[in-house]
Amino acid sequence: MTQVNGTEVRREVEGEEPGWEVDPDDDWGVAVVETVGRQLKLRREALGMRAAEFGVAVGYGEDMIYKIESGKRIPRPEFLDRADEVLEAGGLLSAMKEDVKKVSYPKKVRDLASLEAKAVEFQLYDPLNIHGLLQTPEYARALLLMRRPAYVEEEVERFIAARVARKSVFEREPAPEISFVLEEWTLRRPLGGTTVLRHQLEHLLEAGRLRNVELQVMPMDREAHAGVDGGIEVLKFEDGSAVGRSPVVANGRPVSEPRHLRILELRYGIIRAQALTPRESTAFIDQLLGET
Repeated sequence: MTQVNGTEVRREVEGEEPGWEVDPDDDWGVAVVETVGRQLKLRREALGMRAAEFGVAVGYGEDMIYKIESGKRIPRPEFLDRADEVLEAGGLLSAMKEDVKKVSYPKKVRDLASLEAKAVEFQLYDPLNIHGLLQTPEYARALLLMRRPAYVEEEVERFIAARVARKSVFEREPAPEISFVLEEWTLRRPLGGTTVLRHQLEHLLEAGRLRNVELQVMPMDREAHAGVDGGIEVLKFEDGSAVGRSPVVANGRPVSEPRHLRILELRYGIIRAQALTPRESTAFIDQLLGET
């Protein structure tokens, strides 16, 4: 701890950094972080405070202050709150937290979340894992920690935060219609341990009780399966347009052409027909929970 104006301030140990790296290909994100950095520097210099003094006051090293002020690091929300107080910014810096929070999510996740926020109907099938919109934070962490080469801890934090933020789709009014098809084996695999799996199954049952959500399970004993070519995502919008994605259609890029969407919807419709009904699926997940 360090004393600053009679107040004890926690000094971050070496290696703990108050933010994340900026994606150089994220033009909007780079602009936001550079703007925040300029505001920090202007406020600091207006008070005649050196970067080293400011670093001590907020609990971070001088080098990290320079990185944030030059737009090379995305500051954490708590850093901006503390900086606003130390630099007597009157809420100016704290007010930037919302944009900075968005920048902390990877660009591809932000783009997806933007589409999800406008969609009125979802058709979602993931053959490898429980879909991200249904994952608990603990399950998401366990899944991300399985990746090789491994993500660094800050990347794991960013992806978890982004997945949690996407769940706002369940709270929208009017609520969109959301259909999920889940593979049985993903519900049996205890990623992160039995406790994590139990909480995940409980969360699925809660989600399945929502009037606008339908969960269906594809049993492992099915002899016919239209989903062997990979996952499917189709988002439909109020104006009648739609966008979809699947690894075997247009090399996995998002598509909106009717001929591509027809293939995705055909496959998804067959997958749903082959899976358990929503009522059967709820009973099946409940049974799995009892066995876990």
